[in-house]
Amino acid sequence: AAMSERSRAEVDATLQTAKLNPAELLPAVHCLSFGPQASAGECCLLQLEPGLCAELEAGRSLVIRGEKGEQAVLCSKDKTYDMKIADTSNMLLFIPGCKTPEQLNADPASCNVIHSQIAGFSKNYWELRRCRPKLKKLRKLLMEDPYEGPSSQEDQTSTFSKYTTEDLLSLIQASEEEILHHLQVIDACKIEGRYWRVLEFSYEMKLLDHVTQLIDSESWSLNKVPLRTCLEELGSLEPREMIEHILLSYGRKYVDDGEVYFEMHEDKICRAIAQMLLQNAVKFNLSEFQEVWQQSVPEGMTTRLDQLKGLALVDKSSRPETIFLLKVEDLPEDNQGRFNSLFSIREKWTEVDITPYIQDLCAEKQTVGALLTKYARSSMLNGVKVYNSRRPIS
Repeated sequence: AAMSERSRAEVDATLQTAKLNPAELLPAVHCLSFGPQASAGECCLLQLEPGLCAELEAGRSLVIRGEKGEQAVLCSKDKTYDMKIADTSNMLLFIPGCKTPEQLNADPASCNVIHSQIAGFSKNYWELRRCRPKLKKLRKLLMEDPYEGPSSQEDQTSTFSKYTTEDLLSLIQASEEEILHHLQVIDACKIEGRYWRVLEFSYEMKLLDHVTQLIDSESWSLNKVPLRTCLEELGSLEPREMIEHILLSYGRKYVDDGEVYFEMHEDKICRAIAQMLLQNAVKFNLSEFQEVWQQSVPEGMTTRLDQLKGLALVDKSSRPETIFLLKVEDLPEDNQGRFNSLFSIREKWTEVDITPYIQDLCAEKQTVGALLTKYARSSMLNGVKVYNSRRPIS
């Protein structure tokens, strides 16, 4: 601090040179000098919306997630934000104990000259933007080694990693609540009470078949399937927790008169059976498929094409009409990649056909229409509005 500190007289002389009227300014003056340790890059500034500020003030933590090659995201307990660096044209100075004009006004004793040392400075700050959680990787990790049942040889000798909740929290760029919710969506279950697994599809179908056959032979109502009897009857065929898991995946649990029952989800069961039929054929004649499908579902269930949204697509332009498997979860997670992929499968889409394949891309309060306006161009084809790519698809 070789520089001598400025006096009030020097400050007044500077104001006069700058043609400023001291009467219009606060009486207190901050004289700033760089401290010996002041440097850029020591501190990072993060701009938070009020909700996130409240999280920190309440003692909860925010976590930055992402592996080496990934763009960092910041997560609260239930939301995910993209982190972007915003440059500013003004230098931002960090001054410990700096008093704001409001504080100076409230404290008339703080007049005259205040000497402050700058501890650090920055030319940019991190800006947060709410984003969709990046959950595709979650399914991908669990699909490396799907669970084929307790007796499967593969499971005993598998070299694949198994993932606990903690593992997933460190690998997936999403908040804890979003991850736990997505594990429910993809019907993952905890094996050995620790590891999250998804069932291998044919094993899942085998379990579902056991349950639907039992419902059929006992002539139960699909709305009232008793858990206890299911476990007693099927427990010798498969682990009891697997029977309960399949009931939870394909039904809604409720309690009546002290007994646990499940109301089976007709649409979900019909959809799974359609997937089983379709995954063995590249394309299926639509009318033949509909006939076989209706015969394959449990008695009392009705199949409808709208049960297959985001799972299968009907090709109305082929003669005869055909249907083929196209699962939304197999498509890219980013917007442009998703549209490129869809337009390479089909050149022109109606809004009804494309909606199930882009619905999950909509940000908060965003509509499918707004997404289509941004990534596709519309035209009329035989009196029907269709959408095609804005850019050439290679």
